[in-house]
Amino acid sequence: MYETSENIVGKTKGAGSKRRISSQSLLPQQIRKDTVTKEGYNMYPFHALGADRIFSGYGSLAKWMSDHRQILLDGYGGIFWKEVKQCLHIALQELGVKVHWIDVSTCMKKEEVIGEMVTPFLGAQDSVWGTKCNCTLADFFNPDDLLSLKPAQDADCTIVFGTGAALLTWDAPVVYLDLPKNEIQYRMRAGSITNLGSKKVMRSAEMYKRFYFVDWVVLNEHKKNILQRIAVIGDAQWKESLNWMLGDSLQAGLSKISQTIFRVRPWFEAGAWGGQWMKDKIRDLNKEEVNYAWSFELIVPENGLVFESNGNLLEISFDFLMFKENRNVLGKHAGLFGYEFPIRFDFLDTWDGGNLSIQCHPTVNYIREHFGETITQDETYYILDCKENAQVYLGFQEGIDAAAFKQVLEQSKANKEIVAIEQYVQSHTAAKHDLFLIPNGTVHSAGVNNLVLEISATPYIFTFKMYDWLRLDLNGEPRAINIDHAFNNLNFDRKGSAVVNELISKQAVIDQGADWKLVHCPTHPVHFYDIHRLEFMSGITVQTNDTCHILMLVEGTAISVETAEGVTTTFNYAETFVIPAAARSYTLINKGAGIAKVVKAFCKENITELK
Repeated sequence: MYETSENIVGKTKGAGSKRRISSQSLLPQQIRKDTVTKEGYNMYPFHALGADRIFSGYGSLAKWMSDHRQILLDGYGGIFWKEVKQCLHIALQELGVKVHWIDVSTCMKKEEVIGEMVTPFLGAQDSVWGTKCNCTLADFFNPDDLLSLKPAQDADCTIVFGTGAALLTWDAPVVYLDLPKNEIQYRMRAGSITNLGSKKVMRSAEMYKRFYFVDWVVLNEHKKNILQRIAVIGDAQWKESLNWMLGDSLQAGLSKISQTIFRVRPWFEAGAWGGQWMKDKIRDLNKEEVNYAWSFELIVPENGLVFESNGNLLEISFDFLMFKENRNVLGKHAGLFGYEFPIRFDFLDTWDGGNLSIQCHPTVNYIREHFGETITQDETYYILDCKENAQVYLGFQEGIDAAAFKQVLEQSKANKEIVAIEQYVQSHTAAKHDLFLIPNGTVHSAGVNNLVLEISATPYIFTFKMYDWLRLDLNGEPRAINIDHAFNNLNFDRKGSAVVNELISKQAVIDQGADWKLVHCPTHPVHFYDIHRLEFMSGITVQTNDTCHILMLVEGTAISVETAEGVTTTFNYAETFVIPAAARSYTLINKGAGIAKVVKAFCKENITELK
């Protein structure tokens, strides 16, 4: 699906004084009434906490901080710490507070030492993949230097600030600043931030690889370890301002949505093959962008949850929810997946665009051995919309010769030769609501003029491209081709008639009532998740059976969803939402004139191990 080298829309070099490079707007700091009242897909969903839970501005945060003698001001990678310090210092000065500031980054190991420590996890220099790091955030610091830090006796307040401040064992409240991962990438592209413990601005693809395999791994673990110590959490994505709330409000908000219903904030990316469907259908997307290839509907390693109070919005990363409430969210499967959310939803838009690359994904053993992931990228393509004669490439032709196919691909890569791909790979006509099954090792691609809802296991960057139609990326550079990785994983038994028999879901009605029916869209035995489609004119009630359900309205205009606790939320066409296992049951009510169709993905009942 998503490969790190594909989504770099702006180059770091020459970015100048820009803070971020993206056509997507920042999350509004306050509710936009025009967005709330409009019908249709909402790019800024939020979860209300009630009155007086979220506060705005550095001034209000400074007032809270002024009651404390010491504070540990920690935060995620990518925070503009110089600006944060400046804004807080001015606000505290106005309150008459004398502050002693300590920059915790002065306790970090030397850049070259950190470089040596993380290099083994970064793979080959020309590769877009590394291996998940097994370091901790403490490994980036000199422990003696941390121990040497002491509060200033002649100051009203000593503030230790910077990523890792909460490594100190002081008896002091932790103020934690979070930052959405899409904003980290927009800042990365502008060259306005660097990786953890590095002063160098590198190429965007190199920085992203370091973020994914090193920085985010250690920072997420640090966040989990200090969650119960967080007295205040702030959202630092806006320039010279922030919204914040108390840790108790964070804990209560996470607890509430883990038992009811939630939707993450989606975000969108252009790409070499991107299309026009999302640009036409989603009202708040920038219409001047060249295309939109991907949506992050629910790719939770990089999505955020937005809370609201008094009109103020505050976004936190999704992993907070899993660290606090993974049992409520995943139910009986929490022991199997731990803090990892297992299923993702995203859009692949080729409408008036181009074909995806001919590609495959790694086997379980391969992704574990080479990249340090737990589960692999087992996918399905659900056709949400398509034009007439749209195609999906899936499986090999009966007479496939692996050696000959590899030779043709290598010649194409070396000599920029066109490949008659249908001599080797099957092409299937796509229709709305079809489901194509893509277990790991399966050759596949989405053809032009599809809007694919990709329902998949959560890993999302491990795409081995074999042939990419000789095109360049949006920066005018060749896209990475990974023939050797692909051939280490391709399953050449998925060919001929077996493709239609085994890789195109045979949908069947398994239950029905007066004006509703439940359609089973079976997945492959390799998939640990299954898919249903709920079709109804008025309403239908569903039991979670202690399993998390991920849903999307795939036909109709809008539905309301009411959980057993009486929480009711409205969702529009093409919006993804999650019913946690702890919700127990929920009722879908059709708010449109015609039939409503809702896709539901969930973990299979009988999975006991990941293999």
